[in-house]
Amino acid sequence: MAGPLEGQIALVTGASRGIGAAVAEALGKSGAHVILTARTSAGLEEVEERIHKAGGTATIAPLDLTDPESIGRLAQAIAGRWEKLDILVLNAAMLGTLAPVQHLDAKEFAQIFTLNVSAQAALIAAFDALLRKSGQARLIGITSSVGASPRAFWGAYGASKAAFNTLLGAYAEENRNTGRLAVAIVDPGATRTKMRAQAYPGEDPALLKSPDEVAKRILQLLTDGFETGHKERVG
Repeated sequence: MAGPLEGQIALVTGASRGIGAAVAEALGKSGAHVILTARTSAGLEEVEERIHKAGGTATIAPLDLTDPESIGRLAQAIAGRWEKLDILVLNAAMLGTLAPVQHLDAKEFAQIFTLNVSAQAALIAAFDALLRKSGQARLIGITSSVGASPRAFWGAYGASKAAFNTLLGAYAEENRNTGRLAVAIVDPGATRTKMRAQAYPGEDPALLKSPDEVAKRILQLLTDGFETGHKERVG
């Protein structure tokens, strides 16, 4: 039996582990052909194998999202093979060091903004035309509560997510009346990921929701549809 996303092409960034991997696998099980991106191929290959074992299809595309030329080449490759993109999940992000604002390292601060903001803008620019060819494209950006509610020692990451939210919010409004592209921002909440463990090393991961729970909600949004500009926090 065909899945609800049968015939659709999806691109998931940061897909080698955590929420990105779980979302990619959920999309694959639902019939979408999933293009997996992350910096290293090993994790991507494992996710690809799990998708194939579940009866889905996937393509891995290792690349550094901080390199705009790599993003452009990926967009060209997808355009040449599939001519459209139905789903774009912007999940890749960098936490950086949690520190007081006055102690933030300038080089690391720039790296955080390069990946968490500039690369996201580059992805939107590169794939906008392909999304519009879908006719009913959906873009979901994965954010954090610290992008809306400042928290001590989270200045760099929080500022980057605030900028990310504003960027996606503007893109959502720009497409509100087109009827061809819907944009949503999803805060997964406390989830059992490597980034969460890095931020809260003393926390018991057994008390947190799994990435699969977040993926389940994202899949529901993608299958049921949503109005552009939709924002939510998962459980």
